[in-house]
Amino acid sequence: MGSGLARWRLDRRLWLFSLLGVCVLTAVMVLAWFTPTLSVRTVRIDGLTAVSEEAVREQLQIPAGTSMLRMDTTAMARRVAGIPKVHTARVQRMFPSTIKVTVSERVPVLYFDGPDGAHLVDGEGIEFAVEPTPIGVPKLLTERPSGSDPVTDAAVGVLRVLPPALVAQVGEVVARSISDISLNLTDGRTVVWGGTNDGERKAQVVLPLLTREGTVFDVSSPNLVTVK
Repeated sequence: MGSGLARWRLDRRLWLFSLLGVCVLTAVMVLAWFTPTLSVRTVRIDGLTAVSEEAVREQLQIPAGTSMLRMDTTAMARRVAGIPKVHTARVQRMFPSTIKVTVSERVPVLYFDGPDGAHLVDGEGIEFAVEPTPIGVPKLLTERPSGSDPVTDAAVGVLRVLPPALVAQVGEVVARSISDISLNLTDGRTVVWGGTNDGERKAQVVLPLLTREGTVFDVSSPNLVTVK
């Protein structure tokens, strides 16, 4: 009888302590959710070069005094990624009071001239800016260049598979069609690439071929290369 009463008293104390813990936890959660206790005090932005910090902060749209628990970080990242020069964006909570934003910017792989200036195109074929051309970015020469043009997309596809050592030498990409693409090198030589097919095989044979004497190096058929 005595041991049963003692057990009942112990269980009752444990139940009371559990109830008290739940009440305290609930109070803390309510305090954190509805009050400025966990509001944002610091915004840390990493990865910016071409995009301004002000542009990113404007897209974050962080309400003053709002708890971090109520921040929709997915929506915030989506808005930042909507900036034309931004490729991807990630927004994280860093308790107790910091929002961390990690940005990956678009990098131009070529450009084409338009009436309004140089149009920059990234490695996914996205036309993302009209501004002065960065040093070393090849110029695209094609009939109707644009981010939605299949020939422009094919030219970007060729650049994606080129060895880095060759990319650094390309001054112009001449794209007459999706199957007729050539690379004008800065030293005056020309690489006839053809289409985007067999890109990896062409990338393997082109650098050894360029060690030979000549001005025109044809790898459009990578199993039967020619030099003129």
